[in-house]
Amino acid sequence: MLIEIHPKLPMRNKEVTKDYYVRQLGFRLLGDRDFDGYLMVLKDNIQIHFFEYKDLEPGENYGQVYIRTNNIDGLYNALLDKGVSIHPNGPLETKPWGQREFSLLDPDNNLLTFGQTI
Repeated sequence: MLIEIHPKLPMRNKEVTKDYYVRQLGFRLLGDRDFDGYLMVLKDNIQIHFFEYKDLEPGENYGQVYIRTNNIDGLYNALLDKGVSIHPNGPLETKPWGQREFSLLDPDNNLLTFGQTI
């Protein structure tokens, strides 16, 4: 039986990634040890792991994660209030497939899409 998934995304700089996810998106660090070249963050029940890839070309990175929420409007407005940039092609909108969604790009061009079933 499958019970969880923890996506692993590339990062070029651990401190930049940590700052974005913790200070801007409201995640917290996961674990009691700091692993060289590896980062784990947690928010509510969502874990995202990152591995160091210093030679990553952000324009060639296609890392993507779809995160479901039960308060899409509240999350969207909270991120706007913090000054988080929304993907230019991903503002909050209702999609034809029955989801209300928006998207962000992290500092390494990993696409985070947040969605709620309507």
